[in-house]
Amino acid sequence: MWCVAELDDEYIAKMEDVLQLYEKPYNRQESVVCLDEKPVTLHADVRPPSPAAPGREARWDNEYERRGTANVFCAVEPKAGRHLTFATPDRSGCEFAQVAFRLAMAYPEARTIHLVMDNLNIHGLKSLIDLYGPEVGDDIWSCFPPHYTPAHGSWLNQAEIEIGILSRQCPGRRRIPDLTLLKREIRAWNRRMNRNRVRINWTFGRNDARRKFGYERNSSRRSVN
Repeated sequence: MWCVAELDDEYIAKMEDVLQLYEKPYNRQESVVCLDEKPVTLHADVRPPSPAAPGREARWDNEYERRGTANVFCAVEPKAGRHLTFATPDRSGCEFAQVAFRLAMAYPEARTIHLVMDNLNIHGLKSLIDLYGPEVGDDIWSCFPPHYTPAHGSWLNQAEIEIGILSRQCPGRRRIPDLTLLKREIRAWNRRMNRNRVRINWTFGRNDARRKFGYERNSSRRSVN
């Protein structure tokens, strides 16, 4: 379900910027990477699960012990089927800066890494400067022309699709009690997704947006049904 609070000029400009980026053909020199975060609640089983047996599924007791929270940064290059997923203790500027550094190192041959993300306050140069200092922080951030989705426009970020896949497949219905196991499970899932080159088939473009939302190209005159 799409939730668009107000289709103003700023929303349209940011939406068209992201959609134009998605419409470009794949170019390994100008990678398009979508990034978002997912909080994870850590749970431990109070009683061991009953293993699966012939004719019977595995069973888990309803009772569990809460073990705090963690975070997962989900980055995906949709057209290449490349997945870069990182489990972290929290969603802080320091953790974002380290993820940005790892993304920059993952694309040594790219001239540019277009980074699609929302306007969360940690998603910016300040986080990198706070951790690495002005010179190194500027150098890392220069790899990323950021493309921010508009407010109430998270549906434009293909990392949301990645998060949905991750949630269903890892951990799925299983309980993860600590960050160490979460990191191990995330790495295994990430390797499998990259081995299979799982791509996202995004088909919604700028012309679709103009028809859907009833506005004209390069015009502030619009009507919203």
